[in-house]
Amino acid sequence: MPKLKTELSMLEARMAAPGFWSDQRLAADTSQKAADVRKEIEVWENLRKEVDELVEMSELEGTSLKQEVESKTAELTKRFEALEFRTLFSGEHDESNAILAIHAGSGGTEANDWSEMLLRMYLRFIERKGMRSEILSESRGEEVGFKSVMVRVTGRYAYAHLKSEAGVHRLVRISPFDAEKMRHTTFALVEVLPELDDVKDIELDAKDLRIDTFMAGGHGGQSVNTTYSAVRVVHLPTGISVSCQNERSQLQNKETAIKILKSKLHQLAFDAQAKEKKELRGEYTSAEWGNQARSYVLQPYKLVKDHRTDYETADAQAVLDGDLDKFVESYLRWRVDPLRN
Repeated sequence: MPKLKTELSMLEARMAAPGFWSDQRLAADTSQKAADVRKEIEVWENLRKEVDELVEMSELEGTSLKQEVESKTAELTKRFEALEFRTLFSGEHDESNAILAIHAGSGGTEANDWSEMLLRMYLRFIERKGMRSEILSESRGEEVGFKSVMVRVTGRYAYAHLKSEAGVHRLVRISPFDAEKMRHTTFALVEVLPELDDVKDIELDAKDLRIDTFMAGGHGGQSVNTTYSAVRVVHLPTGISVSCQNERSQLQNKETAIKILKSKLHQLAFDAQAKEKKELRGEYTSAEWGNQARSYVLQPYKLVKDHRTDYETADAQAVLDGDLDKFVESYLRWRVDPLRN
C-alpha cells in the first residue's frame, strides 16, 4: 500500500506540472494510470476495512452470526487471493502498456484465419481485464483473417497480463476451408513487448534505418487509402521491420513505429543476455517454430495445453472466448519457480 500511494503522489505531481497536456497521448496515459492506481488503493483499503469489521463481528457473543461470519470469511478470502495474484507482477516492465503482434504461419487462408481467432481471443481477454486496445497496423489475408496484426494494449499491468502469450501457438482442427474435411495443423507467432516510453540504452543511427511510406488500409478514419500516411521502419542491421498506420499523420505513425522498434531492440538485447546465461547453465533451447508455447486441439478431442507450464484445460471454447486467467497465472508462477526456470 505505501508503494502504491508513493506512486500515486508521483503521478499527481507529474499531472500538475506545467505543459502536462502538450503531449496528448502521454498525458492521457498518465491520467489513466493515476486512475488505475487510485482504484487499486481503494480496493485494498476497502478490503482492510471489511476485514476489521469481520473481526469485530466474530468477537461478538452468541451463535446467531456464525453463519454470516463464515460466509463473509469465504468471500473475503476469495477476494484476497485475487489480489495476492498481483504479487506475481514483479518483472521490470510488468506495469507497462504492451504491444501485441500476431503473425500467421505458412498455410494461407487457414493460417490467416487462425491469426484472426487469436486476435479475437486476446481482444476479449483485454476487455475482460478492463484494459484498452488499439490496432496499430494490419495486413489482411486475401480471403479471411490476417497475415499480421499489431495491437497497442493500455492499462495497468498490461504487459504482465500478456507476456505469457509470447511464442508459437499451434491449432489442430478440421478446417472449414477444406472440402474434404481433413484435419489441419496451423501455426501463428505471437510477439509481446512492453511499451517503453524512453529506451535510453538504444540509440538509432539514421543510416541504419530505411523508412517507407504507403497508403494505409483498415483503420485510420477518412484518410484511409487516400494519403501515404502509413509508415514502415526497417532496422537494416537486424532486419527488424515495424509498420504503423493507425494515425492519420505520417509523422505520428513514424514516431510510433520508431518507439516500437526501440522496444524490439531492447527486447532483443535482453533475450541475448538471457540466452547467454542459460547456455552457460546448459539450459538453453532455441525458440524455433517447433518449440510451441501452446497447443489448441479442437479435433479429434478438445484440449488447450501450455507446453512450458503443463497447464491444460478441455474447455477450449472458453479459452478462445478470452478466458486466459489460469494460463497467465500458471506462467507467472512458473517464471518464479527456481526449479522450472
